[in-house]
Amino acid sequence: MFLGVLMVRKAAVIGAGTMGHGIAEVLAINGIKTNLVDIKEDILRSAMEKIGWSLRKLHEKGRISRSPEEVISLISTFTSIKEAVRDVDLVIEAVPEIFELKKQVFSEIDANSRPDAVIATNTSSIPISELALCTRRPDKVLGLHFFNPPVVMQLVEVVRGRDTSDDVVKQMMEFVRRIGKKPVLVRRDIPGFIVNRIMIRLLNTACILVRRGIYSVEEVDSALRKIGFPMGAFELSDYIGIDVLYFIIESVRSRGMAIESCQTFKEMMDRGKLGVKTGDG
Repeated sequence: MFLGVLMVRKAAVIGAGTMGHGIAEVLAINGIKTNLVDIKEDILRSAMEKIGWSLRKLHEKGRISRSPEEVISLISTFTSIKEAVRDVDLVIEAVPEIFELKKQVFSEIDANSRPDAVIATNTSSIPISELALCTRRPDKVLGLHFFNPPVVMQLVEVVRGRDTSDDVVKQMMEFVRRIGKKPVLVRRDIPGFIVNRIMIRLLNTACILVRRGIYSVEEVDSALRKIGFPMGAFELSDYIGIDVLYFIIESVRSRGMAIESCQTFKEMMDRGKLGVKTGDG
């Protein structure tokens, strides 16, 4: 029997990067007290400044009814996962797309959060079932894959792992609707899920075409815009983050997807040219 909607009154988001602070903002806009976690205070300060800037813009445009000050007061910052997760209903992990790091974070969340808390991951590519093995509650682990920027993008992939319970899936589908997003249920726990399995083919192929000298960056992006894409392939790559894109491709490749990373992504990442977040891509 379906147990009903999970009442998420308080949540924790682990990782205050582009996706993490965006997810925290979405939760707070919807009246949910949110603990935002990262390893350094300066990262958290920067995240809160970005959230504040975004909230002011949304308020100016009439997109949110609460004042920016009221919304931001719902977000508390922590450098300790243990302290941040101990009394929350939902934890959303949003650390970099590095499997060993995520395993470590999942173990710490599981050890310090309430037994009934749901643990979600914002992973772009790693199978949920692999991360669930790091916990003692695989039935309460699933993917909530938001898209960048979380405040603007409506789609959220709700990814069930091998052992995720039907109740948790139903509860989180309804939760995603309650925070104003459009959930898509991913029934097969495959690397990259739905959107990224399609997207990385497009972006990687575009990169290879330019690397081989067949087309220029401008020609590829112009062609995609002409057929209705809101962004060109390289514009989107810069927005996602060159490092994030490379890690996604390598993650799905290592798990059996027939794809080889365009080496331009690796070269740019090694030079620190990561796109929008570094101002150079």
